[in-house]
Amino acid sequence: MRSYAAQRAALAVVQLAVLSVLVFVLTALLPGDAADMRFTETLTPDQVARLRSQLGLDQPAVERFVHWFGNVLTGDLGSSLISGGPVLDIVKASVGATLVLTLATLAVVVPAAVALGLLMGTRENGRVDRVITSITLALSAIPDFVIAVVLVTLFSLKLGWLPATWVGGDVLASPVLLVLPVAVLLGRTVCLLSRQVRAGTINALNADYVVQARRLGVPRRQLLLRHVLPNAAVPGVQELARTGDTLLGGVLVVEAIFAIPGFATALVNGVETRDVPVVQGLTLVLAVAALLINLAADLVCNRLVPRTELLR
Repeated sequence: MRSYAAQRAALAVVQLAVLSVLVFVLTALLPGDAADMRFTETLTPDQVARLRSQLGLDQPAVERFVHWFGNVLTGDLGSSLISGGPVLDIVKASVGATLVLTLATLAVVVPAAVALGLLMGTRENGRVDRVITSITLALSAIPDFVIAVVLVTLFSLKLGWLPATWVGGDVLASPVLLVLPVAVLLGRTVCLLSRQVRAGTINALNADYVVQARRLGVPRRQLLLRHVLPNAAVPGVQELARTGDTLLGGVLVVEAIFAIPGFATALVNGVETRDVPVVQGLTLVLAVAALLINLAADLVCNRLVPRTELLR
Protein backbone atom coordinates (compact mmCIF):
# COMPACT_ATOMS: atom_id res chain seq x y z
CA MET A 1 0.00 0.00 0.00
CA ARG A 2 2.79 2.44 0.93
CA SER A 3 4.73 1.64 -2.23
CA TYR A 4 1.64 2.15 -4.37
CA ALA A 5 0.84 5.42 -2.59
CA ALA A 6 4.40 6.66 -3.18
CA GLN A 7 4.20 5.78 -6.88
CA ARG A 8 0.87 7.57 -7.30
CA ALA A 9 2.13 10.60 -5.39
CA ALA A 10 5.22 10.79 -7.61
CA LEU A 11 3.03 10.54 -10.71
CA ALA A 12 0.80 13.31 -9.33
CA VAL A 13 3.85 15.58 -8.94
CA VAL A 14 4.81 15.00 -12.59
CA GLN A 15 1.23 15.65 -13.68
CA LEU A 16 1.17 18.86 -11.66
CA ALA A 17 4.34 20.09 -13.37
CA VAL A 18 2.85 19.37 -16.80
CA LEU A 19 -0.43 21.05 -15.82
CA SER A 20 1.46 24.12 -14.64
CA VAL A 21 3.05 24.49 -18.07
CA LEU A 22 -0.31 24.00 -19.80
CA VAL A 23 -2.03 26.53 -17.53
CA PHE A 24 0.64 29.14 -18.25
CA VAL A 25 0.66 28.52 -22.01
CA LEU A 26 -3.14 28.56 -22.38
CA THR A 27 -3.55 31.76 -20.35
CA ALA A 28 -0.73 33.37 -22.32
CA LEU A 29 -2.68 32.66 -25.52
CA LEU A 30 -5.63 34.81 -24.39
CA PRO A 31 -6.07 37.73 -26.83
CA GLY A 32 -5.01 41.07 -25.37
CA ASP A 33 -3.69 41.67 -21.88
CA ALA A 34 -4.47 43.68 -18.76
CA ALA A 35 -2.88 46.80 -20.22
CA ASP A 36 -5.16 46.62 -23.26
CA MET A 37 -8.22 46.27 -21.02
CA ARG A 38 -7.42 49.20 -18.72
CA PHE A 39 -8.33 52.70 -19.84
CA THR A 40 -7.30 52.11 -23.44
CA GLU A 41 -9.62 54.89 -24.61
CA THR A 42 -7.91 57.52 -22.43
CA LEU A 43 -4.29 56.35 -22.64
CA THR A 44 -1.92 56.98 -25.51
CA PRO A 45 -0.01 54.06 -27.06
CA ASP A 46 3.14 55.18 -25.19
CA GLN A 47 1.26 55.19 -21.88
CA VAL A 48 -0.13 51.72 -22.61
CA ALA A 49 3.40 50.52 -23.38
CA ARG A 50 4.68 51.95 -20.07
CA LEU A 51 1.79 50.32 -18.22
CA ARG A 52 2.58 47.01 -19.89
CA SER A 53 6.19 47.37 -18.77
CA GLN A 54 5.14 48.18 -15.20
CA LEU A 55 2.98 45.05 -15.12
CA GLY A 56 5.82 42.93 -16.47
CA LEU A 57 3.88 42.01 -19.59
CA ASP A 58 6.72 42.97 -21.92
CA GLN A 59 9.04 40.26 -20.60
CA PRO A 60 9.71 37.09 -22.64
CA ALA A 61 7.23 34.28 -22.01
CA VAL A 62 9.92 31.89 -20.75
CA GLU A 63 11.16 34.43 -18.22
CA ARG A 64 7.62 35.10 -17.02
CA PHE A 65 6.96 31.36 -16.65
CA VAL A 66 10.14 30.73 -14.65
CA HIS A 67 9.30 33.63 -12.34
CA TRP A 68 5.68 32.50 -11.95
CA PHE A 69 6.48 28.81 -11.42
CA GLY A 70 9.20 29.64 -8.91
CA ASN A 71 6.69 31.66 -6.90
CA VAL A 72 4.10 28.87 -7.15
CA LEU A 73 6.57 26.42 -5.60
CA THR A 74 6.79 28.71 -2.57
CA GLY A 75 3.00 29.04 -2.33
CA ASP A 76 2.88 32.50 -3.92
CA LEU A 77 0.36 32.69 -6.77
CA GLY A 78 1.34 36.26 -7.59
CA SER A 79 -0.65 39.48 -7.51
CA SER A 80 -3.67 40.62 -9.47
CA LEU A 81 -2.82 42.95 -12.34
CA ILE A 82 -6.09 44.81 -11.76
CA SER A 83 -6.47 45.15 -7.99
CA GLY A 84 -2.85 44.61 -7.02
CA GLY A 85 -3.91 42.26 -4.22
CA PRO A 86 -2.53 38.73 -3.74
CA VAL A 87 -4.14 36.09 -5.94
CA LEU A 88 -4.18 33.81 -2.90
CA ASP A 89 -6.63 36.20 -1.23
CA ILE A 90 -8.93 35.95 -4.25
CA VAL A 91 -8.70 32.15 -4.09
CA LYS A 92 -9.55 32.17 -0.38
CA ALA A 93 -12.50 34.49 -0.95
CA SER A 94 -13.85 32.29 -3.76
CA VAL A 95 -13.17 28.79 -2.47
CA GLY A 96 -15.72 28.87 0.35
CA ALA A 97 -18.87 28.84 -1.77
CA THR A 98 -17.40 26.36 -4.26
CA LEU A 99 -16.27 24.01 -1.50
CA VAL A 100 -19.63 24.13 0.28
CA LEU A 101 -21.48 23.38 -2.96
CA THR A 102 -19.12 20.54 -3.90
CA LEU A 103 -19.18 18.87 -0.47
CA ALA A 104 -22.96 19.20 -0.22
CA THR A 105 -23.31 17.55 -3.63
CA LEU A 106 -20.95 14.69 -2.73
CA ALA A 107 -22.74 14.16 0.59
CA VAL A 108 -25.90 13.36 -1.38
CA VAL A 109 -24.37 11.78 -4.49
CA VAL A 110 -22.31 9.03 -2.85
CA PRO A 111 -24.98 7.40 -0.64
CA ALA A 112 -27.65 7.83 -3.33
CA ALA A 113 -25.47 6.24 -6.03
CA VAL A 114 -24.42 3.35 -3.78
CA ALA A 115 -28.01 2.66 -2.71
CA LEU A 116 -29.34 2.76 -6.28
CA GLY A 117 -26.45 0.68 -7.60
CA LEU A 118 -26.95 -2.01 -4.98
CA LEU A 119 -30.70 -1.98 -5.58
CA MET A 120 -30.24 -2.46 -9.32
CA GLY A 121 -27.39 -4.95 -9.02
CA THR A 122 -29.19 -7.23 -6.59
CA ARG A 123 -32.21 -7.27 -8.89
CA GLU A 124 -30.42 -7.74 -12.20
CA ASN A 125 -32.78 -7.57 -15.19
CA GLY A 126 -35.79 -7.32 -12.89
CA ARG A 127 -38.51 -4.69 -13.18
CA VAL A 128 -36.86 -2.37 -10.64
CA ASP A 129 -33.51 -2.68 -12.41
CA ARG A 130 -34.99 -1.92 -15.82
CA VAL A 131 -37.01 1.07 -14.62
CA ILE A 132 -34.15 2.70 -12.69
CA THR A 133 -31.68 2.00 -15.51
CA SER A 134 -33.99 3.66 -18.05
CA ILE A 135 -34.44 6.71 -15.83
CA THR A 136 -30.71 7.08 -15.17
CA LEU A 137 -29.89 6.77 -18.86
CA ALA A 138 -32.41 9.48 -19.72
CA LEU A 139 -31.26 11.86 -16.98
CA SER A 140 -27.57 11.44 -17.80
CA ALA A 141 -28.25 12.73 -21.32
CA ILE A 142 -29.73 16.04 -20.14
CA PRO A 143 -27.25 18.96 -19.84
CA ASP A 144 -26.95 20.64 -16.44
CA PHE A 145 -28.14 24.02 -17.69
CA VAL A 146 -31.36 22.49 -19.05
CA ILE A 147 -32.09 20.88 -15.68
CA ALA A 148 -31.33 24.22 -14.01
CA VAL A 149 -33.77 26.11 -16.25
CA VAL A 150 -36.53 23.58 -15.60
CA LEU A 151 -36.03 23.53 -11.82
CA VAL A 152 -35.77 27.32 -11.51
CA THR A 153 -38.87 27.82 -13.66
CA LEU A 154 -40.89 25.31 -11.66
CA PHE A 155 -39.76 25.77 -8.05
CA SER A 156 -38.73 29.44 -8.09
CA LEU A 157 -40.80 31.26 -10.70
CA LYS A 158 -43.99 29.17 -10.69
CA LEU A 159 -44.26 27.84 -7.14
CA GLY A 160 -42.00 30.32 -5.35
CA TRP A 161 -40.74 27.63 -2.97
CA LEU A 162 -36.99 28.08 -3.49
CA PRO A 163 -34.69 31.04 -4.25
CA ALA A 164 -33.42 31.24 -7.81
CA THR A 165 -30.02 32.76 -6.94
CA TRP A 166 -27.61 33.30 -4.07
CA VAL A 167 -27.61 37.08 -4.51
CA GLY A 168 -27.58 38.68 -1.07
CA GLY A 169 -27.91 35.29 0.63
CA ASP A 170 -25.79 33.48 3.21
CA VAL A 171 -25.76 29.73 2.69
CA LEU A 172 -24.81 29.07 6.32
CA ALA A 173 -27.83 31.04 7.52
CA SER A 174 -30.13 29.73 4.75
CA PRO A 175 -29.17 26.18 3.67
CA VAL A 176 -32.22 26.23 1.39
CA LEU A 177 -30.01 28.13 -1.06
CA LEU A 178 -28.21 24.84 -1.74
CA VAL A 179 -31.29 22.88 -2.76
CA LEU A 180 -31.56 23.85 -6.44
CA PRO A 181 -27.80 23.96 -7.21
CA VAL A 182 -27.27 20.54 -5.61
CA ALA A 183 -30.33 19.13 -7.39
CA VAL A 184 -28.89 20.24 -10.74
CA LEU A 185 -25.55 18.58 -10.02
CA LEU A 186 -27.11 15.35 -8.74
CA GLY A 187 -28.70 14.12 -11.95
CA ARG A 188 -25.82 13.15 -14.19
CA THR A 189 -23.37 12.24 -11.40
CA VAL A 190 -25.75 9.91 -9.57
CA CYS A 191 -26.72 8.26 -12.85
CA LEU A 192 -23.12 7.56 -13.86
CA LEU A 193 -22.01 6.35 -10.44
CA SER A 194 -25.04 4.16 -9.77
CA ARG A 195 -24.56 2.29 -13.06
CA GLN A 196 -20.94 1.58 -12.14
CA VAL A 197 -21.93 0.37 -8.67
CA ARG A 198 -24.59 -1.81 -10.32
CA ALA A 199 -21.97 -3.41 -12.58
CA GLY A 200 -19.64 -3.95 -9.62
CA THR A 201 -22.45 -5.49 -7.58
CA ILE A 202 -23.34 -7.95 -10.34
CA ASN A 203 -19.69 -8.97 -10.76
CA ALA A 204 -19.26 -9.40 -7.02
CA LEU A 205 -22.43 -11.47 -6.65
CA ASN A 206 -21.20 -13.83 -9.38
CA ALA A 207 -17.73 -14.22 -7.84
CA ASP A 208 -16.84 -17.74 -6.68
CA TYR A 209 -16.25 -16.77 -3.06
CA VAL A 210 -19.66 -15.06 -2.83
CA VAL A 211 -21.40 -18.05 -4.40
CA GLN A 212 -19.63 -20.32 -1.90
CA ALA A 213 -20.59 -18.03 1.00
CA ARG A 214 -24.22 -18.31 -0.07
CA ARG A 215 -23.98 -22.08 -0.03
CA LEU A 216 -22.54 -21.93 3.48
CA GLY A 217 -25.57 -19.96 4.62
CA VAL A 218 -23.92 -16.58 5.25
CA PRO A 219 -26.72 -14.07 6.03
CA ARG A 220 -27.60 -11.84 3.09
CA ARG A 221 -26.95 -8.62 5.02
CA GLN A 222 -23.49 -9.78 6.05
CA LEU A 223 -22.78 -11.00 2.53
CA LEU A 224 -23.67 -7.64 1.00
CA LEU A 225 -21.87 -5.45 3.54
CA ARG A 226 -18.67 -7.46 4.02
CA HIS A 227 -18.11 -9.06 0.62
CA VAL A 228 -20.21 -7.47 -2.11
CA LEU A 229 -20.15 -3.77 -1.19
CA PRO A 230 -16.33 -3.31 -0.98
CA ASN A 231 -15.90 -4.89 -4.43
CA ALA A 232 -18.92 -3.10 -5.88
CA ALA A 233 -17.63 0.23 -4.56
CA VAL A 234 -14.39 0.02 -6.55
CA PRO A 235 -15.85 0.82 -10.00
CA GLY A 236 -18.02 3.46 -8.34
CA VAL A 237 -15.03 5.17 -6.74
CA GLN A 238 -13.10 4.97 -10.01
CA GLU A 239 -16.05 6.51 -11.84
CA LEU A 240 -16.25 9.22 -9.17
CA ALA A 241 -12.62 10.07 -9.90
CA ARG A 242 -13.29 10.13 -13.64
CA THR A 243 -16.36 12.30 -13.18
CA GLY A 244 -14.61 14.48 -10.61
CA ASP A 245 -13.41 16.79 -13.36
CA THR A 246 -16.92 16.85 -14.82
CA LEU A 247 -18.36 17.57 -11.39
CA LEU A 248 -15.96 20.49 -10.90
CA GLY A 249 -16.92 21.80 -14.33
CA GLY A 250 -20.59 21.37 -13.44
CA VAL A 251 -20.05 23.27 -10.20
CA LEU A 252 -18.62 26.19 -12.18
CA VAL A 253 -21.59 26.16 -14.57
CA VAL A 254 -24.05 26.01 -11.68
CA GLU A 255 -22.26 28.88 -9.93
CA ALA A 256 -22.70 30.99 -13.04
CA ILE A 257 -26.38 30.07 -13.38
CA PHE A 258 -27.30 30.71 -9.74
CA ALA A 259 -25.00 33.74 -9.27
CA ILE A 260 -22.95 31.95 -6.62
CA PRO A 261 -19.87 33.99 -5.59
CA GLY A 262 -17.39 31.17 -6.08
CA PHE A 263 -14.59 30.19 -8.44
CA ALA A 264 -16.71 30.69 -11.55
CA THR A 265 -17.36 34.36 -10.83
CA ALA A 266 -13.71 35.06 -10.04
CA LEU A 267 -12.53 33.12 -13.09
CA VAL A 268 -14.91 34.89 -15.48
CA ASN A 269 -13.89 38.28 -14.07
CA GLY A 270 -10.24 37.35 -14.50
CA VAL A 271 -10.73 36.31 -18.12
CA GLU A 272 -12.79 39.41 -18.98
CA THR A 273 -10.13 41.76 -17.56
CA ARG A 274 -7.21 39.62 -18.83
CA ASP A 275 -5.97 39.37 -15.26
CA VAL A 276 -3.59 36.53 -16.11
CA PRO A 277 -2.23 35.83 -12.58
CA VAL A 278 -5.79 35.43 -11.27
CA VAL A 279 -6.77 33.11 -14.13
CA GLN A 280 -3.57 31.11 -13.70
CA GLY A 281 -3.98 30.84 -9.94
CA LEU A 282 -7.63 29.77 -10.04
CA THR A 283 -7.05 27.31 -12.89
CA LEU A 284 -4.05 25.79 -11.12
CA VAL A 285 -6.05 25.33 -7.91
CA LEU A 286 -8.81 23.57 -9.88
CA ALA A 287 -6.22 21.35 -11.58
CA VAL A 288 -4.67 20.42 -8.23
CA ALA A 289 -8.13 19.60 -6.88
CA ALA A 290 -8.78 17.28 -9.84
CA LEU A 291 -5.42 15.56 -9.30
CA LEU A 292 -6.11 15.07 -5.60
CA ILE A 293 -9.53 13.58 -6.37
CA ASN A 294 -7.97 11.05 -8.73
CA LEU A 295 -5.16 10.25 -6.29
CA ALA A 296 -7.56 9.77 -3.39
CA ALA A 297 -9.85 7.56 -5.49
CA ASP A 298 -6.97 5.31 -6.54
CA LEU A 299 -5.76 4.94 -2.96
CA VAL A 300 -9.28 4.16 -1.72
CA CYS A 301 -9.75 1.52 -4.43
CA ASN A 302 -6.40 -0.03 -3.61
CA ARG A 303 -7.36 -0.09 0.05
CA LEU A 304 -10.77 -1.65 -0.61
CA VAL A 305 -9.46 -4.35 -2.93
CA PRO A 306 -5.64 -4.50 -2.76
CA ARG A 307 -5.45 -7.22 -5.39
CA THR A 308 -7.20 -5.02 -7.92
CA GLU A 309 -4.84 -3.67 -10.54
CA LEU A 310 -5.84 -0.09 -11.17
CA LEU A 311 -5.16 0.87 -14.76
CA ARG A 312 -6.04 4.49 -15.32
